[in-house]
Amino acid sequence: MNSSTVANLLGVSQSTLKRWIKELDLDVNRNELGHFDFNEEDITILKKIQKQIHNGTFLQDIVISKSKVRKGKTTTTETFLQKIDALEKRINEKADKVVSYQLLTHRKDIEELESEIKRLHEKIELLEEKLSVNGVDWQSDYPFKAMNIEVNQKHKKRNLLTMLFHS
Repeated sequence: MNSSTVANLLGVSQSTLKRWIKELDLDVNRNELGHFDFNEEDITILKKIQKQIHNGTFLQDIVISKSKVRKGKTTTTETFLQKIDALEKRINEKADKVVSYQLLTHRKDIEELESEIKRLHEKIELLEEKLSVNGVDWQSDYPFKAMNIEVNQKHKKRNLLTMLFHS
């Protein structure tokens, strides 16, 4: 029912009806145009309000005995817990996939490094063979003699300088 019909039924004006709804924070459905759409339960509540006002109760003091039941979808805690469990399961599965992918990537990298080490080791052996064929004792003569000469030369220069300035 619309506002004018309910107002005529109760014998009040539409503005009075709207004031009751606003002041008492009544939950009344609205139609697609935004107008109030009253049902039988709403009319019963409004009749109780009207009766209390006729008995001398102020509008602010009126207590509505039966509040209108919410028409929304109710969800229980159990439903939320089930959703949380499902999400946690999906997260764990995703984490497992990520870890598996990382392990495969690391394994591939290790295999590549091992093959590179093997290749370098073979190359070193080949170079050692070439040096041996040329008669060079690479383990004692080749790199270390040059380094010892340089180190000895640097050491001698230091000794000369320290002797001059140290005394």
